[in-house]
Amino acid sequence: MPKTTSQQQPDPMSVPSQKFDPAGLLTKPELLPVFVTPGGALFNEDCLTLLRATKSESIDTVFADPPFNIGKKYGSRVNDNLLESEYVEWGHEWIRECVRTLKPGGAFFLYNLPKWNVLFGTYLVELGMDFRHWIAISIKFGLPIPGRLYPAHYSLLYYTKGKPKMFGKVRTPIETCRHCSGEIKDYGGHRGAMNPNGVNLTDVWTDIPPVRHWKFKSKKRSANQLSTKLLERVINISTHPGDVVLDPFGGSGTTFAVAEQLGRYWIGSEIENCDVIFERFRSEDLHHHVSSDYVESLAA
Repeated sequence: MPKTTSQQQPDPMSVPSQKFDPAGLLTKPELLPVFVTPGGALFNEDCLTLLRATKSESIDTVFADPPFNIGKKYGSRVNDNLLESEYVEWGHEWIRECVRTLKPGGAFFLYNLPKWNVLFGTYLVELGMDFRHWIAISIKFGLPIPGRLYPAHYSLLYYTKGKPKMFGKVRTPIETCRHCSGEIKDYGGHRGAMNPNGVNLTDVWTDIPPVRHWKFKSKKRSANQLSTKLLERVINISTHPGDVVLDPFGGSGTTFAVAEQLGRYWIGSEIENCDVIFERFRSEDLHHHVSSDYVESLAA
């Protein structure tokens, strides 16, 4: 399989062969999307409204990047300053619905602060989900916290509903020095025996770039936006072309754009203004980060 690319528009060879019909996934026909593409549908709704209307065992992968409850201003409909008990209770509610929508063998990815994912990971086990990985996403230019270790990663939980029905093996390029271009490791003298497509992806991701340049982010959204490279990995690890990806916190639409580019169907919700998501699909100004991952689709 060739390396993933950085192209912005969906590759015609990867676009799903049939137009996506969200009604087939929903129990409430009166719930209508605010935006549709050949591969997906967006609902301008609270996440629980969409999740409760989604049929049980209909989704292949869920990716969730909820508010972190750190007092950010997302808009008038989001309260990011709840009591800790309220935040955890709310998290349990939408997590429970996400798990219900997953097919047997489906994957659940939850991106959050380690503080919250410790609690939510325990709850996922209580719901019968199988732990796969705690993936550490390296933070670039984080700020120190007095009296604590320097925070250097976000947490990405990876759980499955029983034995995973899909695991795409990902290889990353052999790491080189950005100054001299020489390889950083000698691999114990076994360099010649290594796979030419790269090294196995680990559960510590130090190569996810921050979304800071306007080439990659919309000026209509002041809140953080995720790199397309992160979502490419999540989707390539856990889905086949034609599978359905659900993101209940649409944000800037990164999950949706990457899913469509990679030939997966998608469905999701965003409670606040959806203009940024519209822009991501309609404008040629927003680009994807370059990914040099090599993906081998293997049975789990």
